[in-house]
Amino acid sequence: MNAFRVLNTSSEGLYKEKGSKFIAFAEPVSSEEDVKRFLEILKKKYHDARHHCYAYVIGLAHQSYRANDDGEPNHSAGDPILGQIRSFELTNTMVVVVRYFGGTKLGVSGLINAYRTATENALRGATIREVFPQREVRIQFSYDRTSLVERLLAEFDLEYLERQYQESCSMKLLVRESDIEKLQGKFIPYTDIEILQV
Repeated sequence: MNAFRVLNTSSEGLYKEKGSKFIAFAEPVSSEEDVKRFLEILKKKYHDARHHCYAYVIGLAHQSYRANDDGEPNHSAGDPILGQIRSFELTNTMVVVVRYFGGTKLGVSGLINAYRTATENALRGATIREVFPQREVRIQFSYDRTSLVERLLAEFDLEYLERQYQESCSMKLLVRESDIEKLQGKFIPYTDIEILQV
């Protein structure tokens, strides 16, 4: 599976139109709980705003998403926000746009443009990083094989979760999914070293 794009940090964007102010807040999220928490924080902080419209995308395959208009005309707020998250090809991302009404109605097309532009401004200011899907692997080996195992593993981009060096040693690590077969192949000649996918 290819890399997917996520926000590295929170960011903000602003758009003003006919006295109305649209403040966009982009936030990394990884669960529905994160979504609820972030929305509650903003609703408390900006309790005097007329609308708190939002959208989010969660999951490596972008499988969980939602758009919410929060009282604005149907599809005039949440969908343009969601459209921008998708256009930046982001996942595990939420954007909330807080609107302060300026007294002049903007019409549906004006609202779509305002929510889209505020979101785009927030995402343009964000630091985005690529993340690769990983799988957990456990390697078991005897102590005298330690230097061989470490030498073979040095060729890969790994994240070590646990290392135990005793008479019988083990390592738990995260390996890029795309590297699993190659990693297993390196250890085929060494039948006394065991690789288990967790």
